[in-house]
Amino acid sequence: MTWIAILVCAAGCYLLKLAGVSIPSSVLERPLVQRIADLLPVALLAALIAVQVFSRGGGSHPSLTIDARLAGLGAAAGALTLRAPFLVVVIVSAVTASLIRLA
Repeated sequence: MTWIAILVCAAGCYLLKLAGVSIPSSVLERPLVQRIADLLPVALLAALIAVQVFSRGGGSHPSLTIDARLAGLGAAAGALTLRAPFLVVVIVSAVTASLIRLA
């Protein structure tokens, strides 16, 4: 049964890739499609950040929590507002979260 699931998933992934390559270029050159393609990674990254910052635990009962990760996110947002380099943003966020956890 496991092999059937693996083969079905592999076929689905292949067909999804094939569908992406098979889209005519006239569709991909439309301004709306290009705008969506530009904004989609930002939305996915924001969703990933929200899940990582506000969730605790896993399994069947994850819970919403506010802890030092939120302070780290706020510090990172502040550093980004000041146009700090990416490495500085990461360090500021990590130090802030560490100091909050230490306190």
